[in-house]
Amino acid sequence: MKILAIYSNKGGVGKTTAAVNLSFLAAEAGLKTLVCDLDPQSSASYYFRVKPKLRANAKGFHKGGKNINKSIKGTDYENLDILPADFTHRNLASTFNKLKRRKRRLNRILDPLRAEYNLIVLDCPPSISLLAENIFNVADYLLVPVIPTTLCLRTHLQLLSFLKKKKYDTNKVYAFFSLVDRRKKMHKEFIATISREFKGTLHKSIPSLSNIERMGINREPVPAFSPTSQAAKYYRVLWQDVKATLLD
Repeated sequence: MKILAIYSNKGGVGKTTAAVNLSFLAAEAGLKTLVCDLDPQSSASYYFRVKPKLRANAKGFHKGGKNINKSIKGTDYENLDILPADFTHRNLASTFNKLKRRKRRLNRILDPLRAEYNLIVLDCPPSISLLAENIFNVADYLLVPVIPTTLCLRTHLQLLSFLKKKKYDTNKVYAFFSLVDRRKKMHKEFIATISREFKGTLHKSIPSLSNIERMGINREPVPAFSPTSQAAKYYRVLWQDVKATLLD
């Protein structure tokens, strides 16, 4: 069983859309998959038409056990469950900070689920915090969406620097390009530079496409509501790259 965190310390880069579409494609491929929504905005929960509600709120979440099992919901798709977030997740870092082994609380919460699932996908909030350090400890891999812009590159460098400083394994960090516009010379130049200078960069990228934006209207993964679209095609190619590189 693998735990894959879709993580970035920058917001608006396509983390949730990647988490939703990749988890759907994993389930479609036959992997028993759980999406764990860790973002208090609950966007992944919204996309899967699941009410953002946890049993006993964040307090019940950090205790794990029966509260977690009762919070997990089925989605409309075979092999795919979700552990929703709610707004109390905004308190998770401060809650973990009061507990023993505060940087490994997610391990305690998710370890009992390893026997039930082939893949757990974490949809993560955009911050470097105590919650993020829990994510770094529990995840087998961090998959980081990177928009080919100066600011996004800067935040990715901050992430790598933090991981090295705190002695986390940077070899489990993989990046892919998100919201790409290949008509822009700058995007093409950034992709070439980052691909050359950073190890762990996947070659598949996700362009900026209207069907991805429509996920918020349809409240479905792109391959579910538009399976033959260009957007679905790009996510399928990215999934195959993720599967071959990280999961096989």
